[in-house]
Parts: sequence; C-alpha cells; structure tokens
Amino acid sequence: MPSFSLAQLEDAHRLIGACMGPTPSLPWPLLAARAGAEVWVKHENHTPVGAFKLRGGIVYVSGLARAGGAPRGLISATRGNHGQSLAWAGHRFGVPVSIVVPHGNSAEKNAAMRALGARLIEHGADFEAARAHAAALAAAEGLVFAPSFAPDLVRGVATAALELFRAAPPLDALYVPIGLGSGICGAIAVRDLLGLSTDIVGVQAEGAAPYARSLEAGRVVTLERADTQADGIAVRAPDPEALAVIRAGAARIVTVSDAAIAAAIRAYWTDTHNLAEGAGAAPLAALLAERGRMAGKRVGLMLSGGNIDLALFRAWVAAD
Repeated sequence: MPSFSLAQLEDAHRLIGACMGPTPSLPWPLLAARAGAEVWVKHENHTPVGAFKLRGGIVYVSGLARAGGAPRGLISATRGNHGQSLAWAGHRFGVPVSIVVPHGNSAEKNAAMRALGARLIEHGADFEAARAHAAALAAAEGLVFAPSFAPDLVRGVATAALELFRAAPPLDALYVPIGLGSGICGAIAVRDLLGLSTDIVGVQAEGAAPYARSLEAGRVVTLERADTQADGIAVRAPDPEALAVIRAGAARIVTVSDAAIAAAIRAYWTDTHNLAEGAGAAPLAALLAERGRMAGKRVGLMLSGGNIDLALFRAWVAAD
C-alpha cells in the first residue's frame, strides 16, 4: 500500500508548485441544479498537460533525476495522459523518455507526447500489450520502466485531492475515476491523513470495470477486453496493490455507460464551459446516476483531464 506522511505530501506539493500553479477548485451552481447537490469540481484539466497525471510525473521523474537513476532514460506505456506527464517532466528534469502506446491510440495525445520530446512507439491492441512491450524494451535497452502505479506517482497525484480538500468546505463524497488507481488511492490517502470522513467513490466504465468486478469476486479479475471510448479508464487488469487500497478505503465503485459519460461531457460544457475527456467526465456521470442518494449533500468531482480528440468528440459526444 502506498504510504506517505503529511510532511512528505507537503514536500511533493511544494515541488509541483515550483513547476505549475494549483488548479481551480470551484463550485458550479448549474451543476448543483443538475445534480441536486452542492458540487465542487477540481479542474485538473487546467494543468500544463491537461490532466492530473502531471503531478505524479513531476514527483517520479524528479526523484529519478536527483538520484541519477535513469542514465539511459525511462520508458513506460500509456493511453496518453501518463505518457504526457512523463514526457513533460522528462524535458523539465533532463531525462530521456520513451513511451509505448497501443495502435489506434489518441492521435492528439500521440502528437502531444512527441511535441514534448518523447520517443513514441506504437505496439499492440490495448494498454496491457503496450505495457508488456515497454517492459521488454526496458530490459533490452537498459531503460528504467516507469509503471502507471507507484508510490511517487500516487504521492504526486494526491496533491490534487489535497488542494481540493483545503479549498472546499467539508465534502460528503468525492468521486474519482479509476484507470490503474493512482488517483483514487491518492485521494484515500489524503482523506485519511487529514482525518476527514469524506466517502471516496471510484468510477469505472461499464465495459472496463476490472476493479469493480474484482471487489465483487473477492479476487483479482482480468477482463478479456476494455470496451469503452473513455481511453483514460480503458483498463482490463487491476493493479493488485491499488486494489487492496481501494478495497480498504473506498466507499464503493460506481460503473457508468459510455452514453452516460458522453452526456456528462456535454453537461460540463453546458454548465461550466470546460471540455472534459471521457475519464474526466465519468465522476459527473456517476454523481448523476446517484442523484437520489446524494440529494442535498456536498460533493466533489475530480475532473481528471480534458484531452479528448476532436474526431472522438464529434463521433461520440456531439453525435450522441
């Protein structure tokens, strides 16, 4: 289980603050009217790479750079935001970065990673295949393999929850999307470090819900495919360490359809004029699905990113 003290979390926040400012934590009256609850949004779509993952990338890569632990560079696999965060931080701290993405990955996220200086490699049909190839290349080329879930990554992304909890009044619940789990594990850790009673609610797509299925089964469940257009949460296999944290600290996991996610993207645009990607809008979709349960309560939503391709937006969101 990722473990860090409040002082270590504050250290990470200061490091990140030297690279980027805090993102907005805002209440939105139109979202409140839509949800029947007071709604506070943490706008991680406003980071320099448009996603919360940058926080983890800064902490992870800066640690490698200080220790001289990646002389030939690092490599990882991604559907986009994790890779952008590593590429951005690698450029900042002088660490060469290679990223493996599956074939058919977001063209705009691929372009962003290349623009940030990453070597981009396309391999495999999904994230799991890309991750296996990245691990093989790490061994063959003497690169450091950067996982998508690791203590420094969790500590970095946890600073988003720290900012939200300190900016907002006490929250009854915080909805967080689950990809491989760094975001929700960070939120659980911060909630506990601050001694709060906020329910942390995980959100997955119905067609890519290995954590929800694993909790139901009482064991790790790997899916045959991740069937969702929300690429940031299109994961087939849970991380066992993250699963243990979620089992111990999350109130529940809500699964939502792609149609509900598309509706939530439209709601964000209509009510806040912010563009959310699928993973970023999934928490709002879950809140709307639980409208009766959360009526009159104060709720936080982690808008984890806004990196949605224009073509996908047109085909999935605008055409729905």
